[in-house]
Amino acid sequence: MSPWRLDPRLADDTHPVAQLPLCEVRLMDDSHHPWLVLVPRVSGAVELADLPDADQHALMREVTLASRVLRECFAPDKLNVAALGNVVPQLHVHVVARFRGDVAWPRPVWGQAAARAYTPDGLIERVTLLRDSLART
Repeated sequence: MSPWRLDPRLADDTHPVAQLPLCEVRLMDDSHHPWLVLVPRVSGAVELADLPDADQHALMREVTLASRVLRECFAPDKLNVAALGNVVPQLHVHVVARFRGDVAWPRPVWGQAAARAYTPDGLIERVTLLRDSLART
């Protein structure tokens, strides 16, 4: 099996935040929503079922950690958690903080509004906030 590599589309659409024991944590480049993407560093993983049991449990712990970080940092009305993979087959999990009145509420975030990239300063601020919160949690 080949070594793990981040799918180029995920690399293009996200920014690195942190490395957890299983997952690379990345920030979706859409300032409409605080939006983390967790990518397990397991070569060839497409579905949750592709992970060994221990990695499945680790992934759920890390998704829960990401959810807690988003709640702590942003106090959202709802968290959306999804592993779709219809466009990017590499296993990855979206954790999105949602707010009543956001550009897509109450619909899913996909396809509702064009992504609004972070400004350079906004990106540094957001990544720093998330990294600090992950380190404390």
